[in-house]
Amino acid sequence: MPDRPRMLFSAFNEFVLSHHDQGLWAHPQSRQLELNSIDYWVDVAKLLESAHFDLLFFADVLAPYDIYKGSREPAILSGMQTPVNDPGELIPVLAYVTEHLGLVLTQNVLQEHPYAFARKISTLDHLSRGRIAWNIVTSFLPGAGRNLGYGGLPSHEERYARADDFLDVVFKLWEGSWEDDAVVRDLVNQRYVDPSKVHEINHVGPYYDVVGPHLSEPSPQRTPVLFQAAASNVGIDFAGRNAEILFTSLERSNAASNIAQLRAEAVRAGRRAEDVKIFGGLSFVLGSTEEEARRLDKEFRDAQSLEAAFAKYSAFWQFDLSLLKPTDRLSDILNGTVINNDVRKVLGFSPDVDWTLEEFVRWIATRRAVGTPEQIVEEIEAWQDLGVDGLNITYVISPGTFQDFADHLTPRLIERGLMRSEYAPGTLREKLFGAGPYLPESHPARAARAIFT
Repeated sequence: MPDRPRMLFSAFNEFVLSHHDQGLWAHPQSRQLELNSIDYWVDVAKLLESAHFDLLFFADVLAPYDIYKGSREPAILSGMQTPVNDPGELIPVLAYVTEHLGLVLTQNVLQEHPYAFARKISTLDHLSRGRIAWNIVTSFLPGAGRNLGYGGLPSHEERYARADDFLDVVFKLWEGSWEDDAVVRDLVNQRYVDPSKVHEINHVGPYYDVVGPHLSEPSPQRTPVLFQAAASNVGIDFAGRNAEILFTSLERSNAASNIAQLRAEAVRAGRRAEDVKIFGGLSFVLGSTEEEARRLDKEFRDAQSLEAAFAKYSAFWQFDLSLLKPTDRLSDILNGTVINNDVRKVLGFSPDVDWTLEEFVRWIATRRAVGTPEQIVEEIEAWQDLGVDGLNITYVISPGTFQDFADHLTPRLIERGLMRSEYAPGTLREKLFGAGPYLPESHPARAARAIFT
């Protein structure tokens, strides 16, 4: 009998032509050129639900990547996360054609006022019957700050201070503005709501003043399931107080300690360790034999756009990689003074400092498990042994990667007890945590209930 706990699986995506494996939209097996077709996304969502995925996760950006060569041209030319459409407009359709799949919307706290955003999320939660999650981000692209009217990207500390105020507003609106029994639906007297149980929040904060009340009645979850990536000390502290699911880039060498730190931050914030689930990331290439898998992986690597990869990592590391030569040795780069600390830290992960910069970027852009279905399942088990609760599955080509998962991994994962054989009933939060539809009492946002009742 299986003795492993069930893991959670999220399909990592973006409403774009090319998310992470740059250039592979041109592969003959890819349907990514159909990004503007609703039929394509409906097919992806249905495939994921048939494969027993828990979540379809939509990442998002609000500006082209423009640090490499001081220009947005390399990113736009290669279709690297530009053009990018609004995933919020897509989610209601995907909710309609699925029954259980959770839908994660990424939206940063700079792009919309919290009062309007709270209504958007409540609407999506209603329409999806309680299957919405929000990935809380503060943006990392300077262009997003410029285009949203901030004159550039606010400092890291200011963005998180703004996020604190933003969350204070939306938690008050979702959790406190309407009491549980405010909606009476009295047909005889034509009374839909008891006005005495709908409250203004009268929030006055450093960034937002919101009177209220919330425009939407309480949705099935009230507050969406809360996601956040955690990296910096400020971000980890913020996530420990707020996030229910943390996804992070983990290296095997320090995964266990990082996971322990993330759970400890939640406990330090007065929450329970089990209130937080940790997601790692996994990309894979399957073959019926190891030789076939390696051949396919080489085919995908050879089709990769190196220029697009340089554009992506220049933005990620906030450093223009065109200031270096692709043929420069990592040892020489690390001994020099050109790079910033972020780049120095990432280059330190290289298995070989004699690699060239091009070799390193190709490696880091294509880190994935390569092998037979049994070997990929063993890789998933190894990540669970390190303490993760789930994995963000990044596609190489879409929907081919997810089809491979459905055909070859789902049956084996179910057999080993690593994946559910059927979906649990209820809202997304109930499916993920096995408790009620609302935030647990230990979450700080629940304090908003007491303020207004």
